[in-house]
Amino acid sequence: MNFQFYKYQGTGNDFVLIDNRQSIFSKNDTKLIARLCDRKFGIGADGLILLENHSTADFTMVYYNADGNESSMCGNGGRCIVHFAKLLGIIENNAEFEAIDGMHTATIKNDIISLKMNDVSEIDMKELYLFLNTGSPHHVELVKNISDFDVFSEGKRLRNEKYGTEGANINFVEQLSENTFSVRTYERGVEDETLSCGTGVTAVAIAMREKGLTKNETVILETPGGTLTVTCTKTDGKYTNIHLQGPATMVFKGEWI
Repeated sequence: MNFQFYKYQGTGNDFVLIDNRQSIFSKNDTKLIARLCDRKFGIGADGLILLENHSTADFTMVYYNADGNESSMCGNGGRCIVHFAKLLGIIENNAEFEAIDGMHTATIKNDIISLKMNDVSEIDMKELYLFLNTGSPHHVELVKNISDFDVFSEGKRLRNEKYGTEGANINFVEQLSENTFSVRTYERGVEDETLSCGTGVTAVAIAMREKGLTKNETVILETPGGTLTVTCTKTDGKYTNIHLQGPATMVFKGEWI
């Protein structure tokens, strides 16, 4: 199978993107998807994203984890595919697209993409952590000395022992200032720490608001791969008007032969 691909990254969360509007890519070949994402035998990425036609919106986003399986919403991937759609001439500065969790809108300006996420109304607050779904399921837990924290071992343990086969993404958080938090995430499907997770920082921002650790509608999230911003409004216990904002960059393009 020969096809052109594009390598993208959004705060270090990297993806293989393919223009699949002509149905050139075999969507059921999970082994090929996993190989493309393999960092030693393939292109190397945290996931693969197909841009496809949509009957009414600008395009459809289909997202696969690095293990080759179709997965839930990816926030950084959503920002990258908006940049990709502009590169392809599908959009100019505004986008509307459908992902697995429903419709999304976005704006792009100077490689900075603001992606509207779906509303969040259910938050399970426990003594040691919070659990919520921001398009993907997220465990959010506060820790100390996050730079020295063993994210891989503890993230892997929680992902498997607590959340089983379906799994969840595990986010560890340390507060840096009134509205700034450091975040490190262990992602299911990648089965490792990633440099950034868009739905993860969205979950963290909402969780920190819910815990009362910040009252700001704008929360700054520092990840190993860069800085992301999440804005949201809380009304009657429901978080709405949620926007994930940050950079997206096309790294290179190539041909798989």
